[in-house]
Amino acid sequence: MRGQGKTLRDHLRVGNGVTRRYGRSVTDYQRIFVVSTQIDATEAAGLRSRLGRSVLVLTAPTGEAKRVVEGIGREATPDVALASERFPDVDRGHRLDVFVRRHALADRQRDVVVVADPATVTLLLRVLAPGQLPERGPVTMVSLPRAAAPVSLREVAAGGVVIAVLTGILAAVLPFWLLPTAVVVVGLALLLVPRRRRIGQTLLLATAAAVVVAMLAIAGSARFPGSW
Repeated sequence: MRGQGKTLRDHLRVGNGVTRRYGRSVTDYQRIFVVSTQIDATEAAGLRSRLGRSVLVLTAPTGEAKRVVEGIGREATPDVALASERFPDVDRGHRLDVFVRRHALADRQRDVVVVADPATVTLLLRVLAPGQLPERGPVTMVSLPRAAAPVSLREVAAGGVVIAVLTGILAAVLPFWLLPTAVVVVGLALLLVPRRRRIGQTLLLATAAAVVVAMLAIAGSARFPGSW
């Protein structure tokens, strides 16, 4: 177990090369722990001590998988997609990969634990991490790049209106460009923080939307020549 822990720590060197422990956020990577049902109680307890408090556990609907989950000490979501198949088709590995990635994308900040029989684990690892050397023992950790969270158009539109309105109100005492510029600076700074990148993108797009709103407001005012 001690040798395996050392191997797992070696795989935690990601991004800027800083080693992270399981309970902490990994900068641009999401951790997927693929666990075989052959794991024993001691190894399950060791994995439990390394997991964060918020973990998504996916298991095969079997008694062996339930035993592993009880040893890990986390609530689990059983799914028939992880059940063993005596004669798996050639596309099973791809379907397993899609299944795990879909759950991982639902919450990019959570660790994911997948518990299945050894044959299913082997198929999953072949497609989930084809270039990664297998680790000794029943636990293999895969670091997947976190996909960027989508920006909400509703938030962009609402933010644009708010920035435009505040800019108009403050124009009497401050230069009209000061607030949009400050928002742009904050947005650019947040782009450098992986977990706040989506907020930065939203602020930048909201500022662009605010400019459009302001231009439409000016075009529709009596001060603009040829206004509507």
